[in-house]
Amino acid sequence: MKSLHMLTFLLLVIGGLNWLLVGLFAWDIGMLFGGQGVLVSRIIYVLVGLSALYELFTHKGACKACAVQ
Repeated sequence: MKSLHMLTFLLLVIGGLNWLLVGLFAWDIGMLFGGQGVLVSRIIYVLVGLSALYELFTHKGACKACAVQ
């Protein structure tokens, strides 16, 4: 499960950096692959979204900082 957690965390970082680039420069990482309509870009967006859902539902059990109270 650690490798899945690390993969989803990495995808969330990529998604966060993408939003930063969109906000600051109106440039989307998906443009590297041909734009939002290209299948590769859409797959990346879906993977980032699924990673967010996975982390949302499993984060408290996986995060040492959140588990300590």
